[in-house]
Amino acid sequence: MTINLIFKIAAVGILVSVLNQVLKHSGREDQAFLASLAGLILVLFWILPYIAELFQTIQNLFSL
Repeated sequence: MTINLIFKIAAVGILVSVLNQVLKHSGREDQAFLASLAGLILVLFWILPYIAELFQTIQNLFSL
């Protein structure tokens, strides 16, 4: 895992939170929820390979 991934996740979190607040104050709660959901899905796609690698490492560790 590189530090760039952590910075990208932090940037998405900041952008989604600002967008969420703007949309909620303008009365668009549904769109705010969808923006939060889109940010979550984006970050999950970024970290999915690392999670798969973690499970593979754990599987290899216990199948000695």
